[in-house]
Amino acid sequence: MRAIQVSQFGGPDVLELVELPDPEAAPGLEVLEVEAAGVNYADTHAAENSYLSEQTLPFIPGGEVIGRLADGRRMCGFAMTGGYAEKALVAPEACFEVPEGMSATEALSLLVQGLTAWHLLRTSARMQEGESVVIHAASGGVGSLLVPLAKHWGAGRVIAVASTEDKRDLAVARGADVAIPAETDGMTAAIREANGGKRVDIILDMVGGPTTDASLAALGRFGRLVVYGMASRQPATPIAPAALMGRSQSVVGFWLVDCMRDPVRMVAQPLAELIGMVQSGVLEPLPGHQYSLEQARRAHEDLRARATTGKVIITM
Repeated sequence: MRAIQVSQFGGPDVLELVELPDPEAAPGLEVLEVEAAGVNYADTHAAENSYLSEQTLPFIPGGEVIGRLADGRRMCGFAMTGGYAEKALVAPEACFEVPEGMSATEALSLLVQGLTAWHLLRTSARMQEGESVVIHAASGGVGSLLVPLAKHWGAGRVIAVASTEDKRDLAVARGADVAIPAETDGMTAAIREANGGKRVDIILDMVGGPTTDASLAALGRFGRLVVYGMASRQPATPIAPAALMGRSQSVVGFWLVDCMRDPVRMVAQPLAELIGMVQSGVLEPLPGHQYSLEQARRAHEDLRARATTGKVIITM
């Protein structure tokens, strides 16, 4: 089979198209003929070996796939072997069946990005009706789902942060009340101004570095800053726990992998709710960007350069 393999750690240039033996079914695992694989920021970190879980060389990147099992069922789920390949091993219980009318982009949008968005608002931030929510990277894979979900669940004011005017317009079109630039200079003041001069209740941050610093400074009493990525590759200024006491604030981390410890309550049930929202028209994933397997390097380059919106996928 054709696959993308990483044999040395580094940037997008370490992604190599190679021929590898097909994976073989094992107890509890079945071979999936891959239709498409999702591309995530986690994949770019894995190529550098800078992710939360350490990588062992060589490996095939990609943790989410959609395709068909030997019995013909079209499934979307987490790959037990790398997803950037024409075939991958999956555990059927870690997959959901995809209706023929649902596109690969829609299905893959719900798996990592959809579940992440659901848990950021429900589990980590515990958003209440009427609260203000700031969403960084608001036109990205997670952000583009966070905006309509926050509005649907009753956020009082959704403030989108995005790097270009087109992306800000897109966020507003998806339900954000206001969109502001992603420049860190003056970001704290811009966030408060967008919230009528008041500090905000919830900030969802996957950028890191100065963005996290500016966000924390805009957080109100009992506010929650949820960190779920570091796309900038820059760490934020260390936070002294005692400094959070003055406004009763919380800084919360989120990693989707931890949800796998309770697959029914934290994966299957939220996923079923998200699928229902898509089928009923309440939630509409963005068309996103598609790349061929040969263009995997370009996919990583564009993702890191913030040149994409919505879900990024590699098609086989």
